[in-house]
Amino acid sequence: MKQDLSDYRKSYEKSELLEENCLENPIEMFQKWFYEVEKSEMVAEVNAMTISTLGFDGFPKSRVVLLKKYTFEGFIFYSNYTSEKGLAIAENPNVCISFFWPAMERQIIIKGKVEKIAENLSDGYFESRPRGSQLGALVSNQSSVIPSRAFIEQKLKKLENEYEGKEILRPENWGGYIVKPQEIEFWQGRANRLHDRMRYQLQTDYSWKIERLAP
Repeated sequence: MKQDLSDYRKSYEKSELLEENCLENPIEMFQKWFYEVEKSEMVAEVNAMTISTLGFDGFPKSRVVLLKKYTFEGFIFYSNYTSEKGLAIAENPNVCISFFWPAMERQIIIKGKVEKIAENLSDGYFESRPRGSQLGALVSNQSSVIPSRAFIEQKLKKLENEYEGKEILRPENWGGYIVKPQEIEFWQGRANRLHDRMRYQLQTDYSWKIERLAP
């Protein structure tokens, strides 16, 4: 099978990113862009982000997760600690997360180190989740091989009966991570592929160095 995609073309002309538009702190810049994309109502899940980890097989792997909170310290998401992703993070905490908002012709790429958040914070978020999502965290041994869809559905049904009328506590192998950024790049699509790329790099004094990169 072969398909030629060389004629796929799109001209990016919706906005620009100039030095005078860049805020001093990249988290504030992230917040500005996030709000603008959210306000546009052109993106279904503004908080959907791709996280890339390095696996035990030596291959990088990327998957989409949902950003649940961000602060000046970093970007927080939740997952299963014993999943393929969780085990890769435990072995190598250097990760890359990225946001792509094609409707706004924008991308943000973030390199950083990831670590678990405090248990009480994970408990608080777990308690706020819908009951179905809580049971989902219990029922799924994420990334493990299962024999069929029916297997996991039957397991869920059993747990629904077991926990009927009972509080569901956060499992120890599920919780939050925070990605603490060391480098953040803001990408704005421009005409003729001369895209704007502004990179923030964390310095030893915790200030941020801002540089323009060639498209």
